[in-house]
Amino acid sequence: MATTKKTTAKAAKEFKDTHFIQQEEALTENEQDNIVEQPQVVKTTTKKVYIEEKMEEEFEYIDRLYILKGSKKPLVYTIPSRHTQAKPLLYFDKELRKQRELRYATNQSSPLVDEQNGTVTLGKIAFRNGILRVPKDDVALQKLLSIYHPFKDKVYEEYNAAQEAEDDVDLFELELEAMNLAQALDIDILESILRIEYGSKVANATSKELRRDALVFARKRPELFLRLATDEDVELRGIGARAAEQGILKLSADQRTFTFGDNGRKLMTVPFNEDPYSALAAYFKTDEGMEVYNHLTKRLK
Repeated sequence: MATTKKTTAKAAKEFKDTHFIQQEEALTENEQDNIVEQPQVVKTTTKKVYIEEKMEEEFEYIDRLYILKGSKKPLVYTIPSRHTQAKPLLYFDKELRKQRELRYATNQSSPLVDEQNGTVTLGKIAFRNGILRVPKDDVALQKLLSIYHPFKDKVYEEYNAAQEAEDDVDLFELELEAMNLAQALDIDILESILRIEYGSKVANATSKELRRDALVFARKRPELFLRLATDEDVELRGIGARAAEQGILKLSADQRTFTFGDNGRKLMTVPFNEDPYSALAAYFKTDEGMEVYNHLTKRLK
């Protein structure tokens, strides 16, 4: 009799479990139908969870170095570490579409106040001699400084060795391009470029000195050198500068008027807020200016 009761109970349990599984499968099929009919609801929830998980997965737990921007490196420099009414420290969450308070707590794993639990131990954020080293186990501070803090890339920046190397390579390539161009350009063009940078100091320089100064200029300021070297007006500006140095043309003290040196006749007025020799180069391109340019080149030879 006892054996019969056990067998009956076991059968009932198996039926109940089987019935439950069938209901669950039916429910799953209904949910799938609903997903087809209302894909937006499911997509939004999935996207939110995916983004949160992705942020956690992509954050690399390594020692980090933060550096104050600018030339000044004070002995101690502190930045806000928690949100207050006097000094707001907030992060706008685009997914949740709301402002979230920030707070650095040494005993929490997140700098977001709504993700912190229990009693918090507040910490300070202080740069010493312009730098702040944060070990990999201080996750809250690293996330605050690397992701959320509004001072990032404004007051301070995170040091990135790979990015620094990439920037160095770009600079070296730019310097090399500028120096190769300085080596290849005609000496007259180099003189025109150097006149823009150094003025009349290049008037008595030899060809070797001009080439050397051009190479030094290209190495120190490659972007400016390349811009000047590829400027179609650089030679025209150089002619104007040489003419002014030799007294063929005169530029007024306020740098607003060019006149002829021999008779004082007015040549042109420099537009307001424009470089005088750039304006003169533009004038040389006009019909009237071309005649003056040809006259000047003949007198300068």
